[in-house]
Amino acid sequence: MTINNIQDEIIDEFSIFEDWMDKYAYLIDLGNELTEFDENERTDQNLIDGCQSKVWFSADYKDGKISFIADSDAIITKGIASLLIRVLSNHTPDEILESDLYFIEKIGLNQHLSPTRSNGLMSMIKQLKLYAMAYKSLNK
Repeated sequence: MTINNIQDEIIDEFSIFEDWMDKYAYLIDLGNELTEFDENERTDQNLIDGCQSKVWFSADYKDGKISFIADSDAIITKGIASLLIRVLSNHTPDEILESDLYFIEKIGLNQHLSPTRSNGLMSMIKQLKLYAMAYKSLNK
């Protein structure tokens, strides 16, 4: 499935909910479904700068594709991380780097985050794209 196909699925899922409290509840549920994050991965190197809460991302590169795992000490942030993982994991570095993450605006997430949480979201996206750049440069 392409990155855009996954984004379109997420847009459809969020369109079911009319109220933002329901959308937040769904985000929290998604965050609770994240793969267990190993304590050994909770390092300063994996900590995302620019987030109000603590957020860790780790990446693995296998068979030309990157997979991500994440954790956060904030439940909404954990849900946002879950969405980013769902969209970008199991894609090539080029696919990740070329992606336009339009689902964020389409589901209205950008309008319903505090400025500090919006900055954190941008920091998470930046870090995932940096992982993609790093893996792409290693495999030239």
